[in-house]
Amino acid sequence: MAAQMLTAPLRLPFDAGARVIAPVRADIRRSIRRSLGVPAEPPPRAERVGDAFLPPGGMARRVHGDLPSMVVGGLAALLLQTLHPLAMAGVADHSNYQEDAMGRLRRTANFVGATTFGTVDQAARAIEDVREVHRRVHGRAPDGRRYSANDPELLTWVHVAEMSSFLAAAERYGPHRFRADERDRYLQETGVVARSLGARWVPETMDEVEAYFKRIRPELYAGPQAIEARDFLLRGVARKPNDRVVYAGIVAAALTVVPRWARDELGIPAPPLVDDVIVAPFARAFCGALRWMLRP
Repeated sequence: MAAQMLTAPLRLPFDAGARVIAPVRADIRRSIRRSLGVPAEPPPRAERVGDAFLPPGGMARRVHGDLPSMVVGGLAALLLQTLHPLAMAGVADHSNYQEDAMGRLRRTANFVGATTFGTVDQAARAIEDVREVHRRVHGRAPDGRRYSANDPELLTWVHVAEMSSFLAAAERYGPHRFRADERDRYLQETGVVARSLGARWVPETMDEVEAYFKRIRPELYAGPQAIEARDFLLRGVARKPNDRVVYAGIVAAALTVVPRWARDELGIPAPPLVDDVIVAPFARAFCGALRWMLRP
């Protein structure tokens, strides 16, 4: 009893502090999620094996469940995707990404959320919505070639750029480190989404991802549309000072995730010492702070 009396007062200030901080954190969490283009609170997850589209205890949920590293990986993926002239032409011709950047980010986040954490029915609706949009996206690129968003090769490119960037960001700035077999399992799980959208083949191991990039690199270059998108992505659309600080931190982290060969092609300096000694430690601390503020 005496011990309880001695220790109880020591806990009270922390309890009181937690009660004071909780609503402040909740407001900050909602503000940050809005600035990142995602819902104020995440929707409920499908947890039953028969109901969920992807395995409830799988690698996709471990990777995609960390919002800070997902945002970093998402921006890195967008920068990488600009290098494919046909994919970039589709975005430039059929997307108002510069006028509605947050809307496009929100739709992408909703799609990833539905296919990762949703039910089979929710994922099927999200996939069909994207396929419907893709049916209208076709035309001719500046280099004279025709493109279609339903082209299985383009679907593979977009998928690999996204998943490899998500995984790289999660390992560099997320709370987990993954074994080789876990990385491969992540690619196997998420490959289901790409094939549902119409891709005929997607890499299912990290070795296959590396081989795929080596094969496709000769087809990639930073044309005028890619440079315009690069500048827009690096500049961002944030207006409020707090949002600009958040976005600047995300950009700094994302650039360390973009492969060096892609940064060279995009004309973005990639000094290893600066990335490893200055940017990466700052970005880890930044993502850690975001993770604390976003945690319910």
